Amino acid sequence: MANVTFQQEPVTLVGNEVKVGDTAPNITVLSNDLKEVTLDDYQGKIKLIAAVPSVDTGVCAEETKRFNEEADQLDNVQVLTISMDLPFAQARWCAAEGVNNLDTLSDHRDASFGENYGVLMKENRLLARAIFVLDSENKVTYVEYVPEVTTHPNYDAAIEAAKNAK
Repeated sequence: MANVTFQQEPVTLVGNEVKVGDTAPNITVLSNDLKEVTLDDYQGKIKLIAAVPSVDTGVCAEETKRFNEEADQLDNVQVLTISMDLPFAQARWCAAEGVNNLDTLSDHRDASFGENYGVLMKENRLLARAIFVLDSENKVTYVEYVPEVTTHPNYDAAIEAAKNAK
C-alpha cells in the first residue's frame, strides 16, 4: 500500500491499492440528490476522480475549484470529486462556491469508493487525497496517492492524463 500521512502522522489505508492498468473497481456512492451512482452512470466517458477528505477544508476546496475550472475544457471527461461529506453539505458548498462543472459524490454511507480504491483512512474514516484517471472503458490510466493528505496533488499530471486517455 501507498505510504500516506495526515498532518505528518502515518495513517492506515483500508482496501486495495489501485494501479495503472487495473480495471477500475466499481463503486456505489451518493449524488447530492441522494441517488446511488456507480461507474456505469458515466459509461463511455473518461473519468478524472479526485478523492478528498472534505470539500469544506482549504486544500480540498482549492483542489475542487481548480478541477471545476479545468473540467469545462476537457473533452469527454467527467470530473468526480468524492469525499465522506454528506450530500447536503456537498450541494450547499458547491452552490456557495459556484462549482457546477463536476460532480461531487458522497462515500459516507458505505465507504465503497474508499475501500475499493484503498483511500479510506482507518484512523478518522475520511478519504485520503488521491487522483485516479479511468479511460472510457474503465481501465486505470493514472494514479496518484498524495503522500501527505494536507498537500495538493499534481494537477498538471492528472489533467494531462485525462486529456490523453481514450
